[in-house]
Amino acid sequence: MSTPTEKNHNKHLDLLQDYKLHLITYIQELEMIDRQSEFAKKWNEAIIKERKEEIQVVDKILKNLIRF
Repeated sequence: MSTPTEKNHNKHLDLLQDYKLHLITYIQELEMIDRQSEFAKKWNEAIIKERKEEIQVVDKILKNLIRF
């Protein structure tokens, strides 16, 4: 049986995973908009780069934490 600490730990890992999936979806939407507009492509370029770096950080955190 899981302890409250284990449940809390797993809950936060799940939230991180959900956030990572949200970022992936967000990037895909921005890239779809980029294909439709050259202006949007230049506008979103920095945002997409930052979000991809953020995904790498979240992914690294998830890989380094152990699920109970």
